[in-house]
Amino acid sequence: MQKTTFLFFILLIILTLLTIADIAAGSVNIPFSDILNYFSGKQINEKYRVILNEFRIPGTLTAIIAGASLSVAGLQMQTFFGNPLAGPYVLGISSGASLGVALLLMSPLPLMISGFIDTAWLTGIVAGTGAAAVLLLIFLISLRVKDIMTVLIIGILTGSAVSAVVGLLQYFGNETDLKTFVVWTMGSLRGVGEVQLKALFMFSALGLFAAILSYRILNILLLGESYAITSGLNLKLSAIIVFAETGILAGSVTAFCGPIGFIGIIVPHLSRSVFKTVNHKILIPASAIIGAILMLISDIISQLPGSNITLPINSVTAILGIPVVIYIILKNRI
Repeated sequence: MQKTTFLFFILLIILTLLTIADIAAGSVNIPFSDILNYFSGKQINEKYRVILNEFRIPGTLTAIIAGASLSVAGLQMQTFFGNPLAGPYVLGISSGASLGVALLLMSPLPLMISGFIDTAWLTGIVAGTGAAAVLLLIFLISLRVKDIMTVLIIGILTGSAVSAVVGLLQYFGNETDLKTFVVWTMGSLRGVGEVQLKALFMFSALGLFAAILSYRILNILLLGESYAITSGLNLKLSAIIVFAETGILAGSVTAFCGPIGFIGIIVPHLSRSVFKTVNHKILIPASAIIGAILMLISDIISQLPGSNITLPINSVTAILGIPVVIYIILKNRI
């Protein structure tokens, strides 16, 4: 127990240092003294204040929330399906969100409702709706399917079918809308406004709290479907709980930040390696913290400190995540 507490303490220190580093990272060099003065309520250069208030701090908070949410969602998926490569988007959440945004950008939909709601909110709403619709479809199918691995296969196939529809929309879309859609698919942590950030925080907090409360379900599922049934666990109810939590966590992040890959796959493995346990009472908060740390590192790298270039966050997480995924495949001989 002392070792676990010590590891959490070290991770929290790392998280704090990376939070400060991420706030300081960017094309505009803000003196560290001014950052400290900002948080202490002292007067600083107005230009620096606007950058910190409107871009740096919201972006850093978004990175922390997104990293924690995607990681816990990935942990749940890997445990529920018993597959080390299952991620938060295995049930078609990413594909559903992409379909919603594709319909928004490459159909007459924006012309009909653009005057009633802000574009940024509209993108989040249609992405979240698309993700929820696909998740609901798979859940309804799962009610008639008893085998968990069959549900996983159905999720993959549904995601592929939805991606095919998105591909058709891209093929017939015009150049401007297509470029906008491609940029969205690359993910962004810096485009979340204050009101959107509050909404993202509320959804993620709800999902994380629910995940912590359901750790016993995950511990039982870890022992296999047969054991779960003999122990009296209601698999249908468990599926509802896990699907709902995953949908809230991954769906809200995708809605506001775009699809961000690999974090949800690799962080659960890192958490198990660091804490040497399979107890989800420890793994859930561990994955949340390590996920936030990894997302902050990715965000810092994407800023390319010292330059005016910002890389797509999805490209950075892929570069960091692919070697880990390859290692997982070789280790498990999948």
